[in-house]
Amino acid sequence: MSIKRIDAGNRMSMANIYNGVVYLAGQTAHDTSEDIEGQTKQVLVQVDAMLAKAGTEKSKLLTAQVFISDMALFNRMNKVWDAWVVPGSAPGRTTVEAKISTPQKLVEITCTAAL
Repeated sequence: MSIKRIDAGNRMSMANIYNGVVYLAGQTAHDTSEDIEGQTKQVLVQVDAMLAKAGTEKSKLLTAQVFISDMALFNRMNKVWDAWVVPGSAPGRTTVEAKISTPQKLVEITCTAAL
């Protein structure tokens, strides 16, 4: 089987498709002036767009990894996540506190989905 790469660059691809599974790169907010809710909404819009580009959508999510800059933001991030995720189709998910690429970025999300 071949690997299909979406928006491939020298450092990374934004998504890869292999054997019926889509693997997204971590998505972060472009407008870091927003709070955790605003940044999470931005990231989830990007996840939706990348999944669509790959030919799938959020009801087919298999796993998600959420990195937040401070676990004190967990409940506020979850408020946005819970409104976005498809009821009955929630993926397996891990959430950890982590330093993200810049201090202004509060959340990064990566996921896998079935085609």
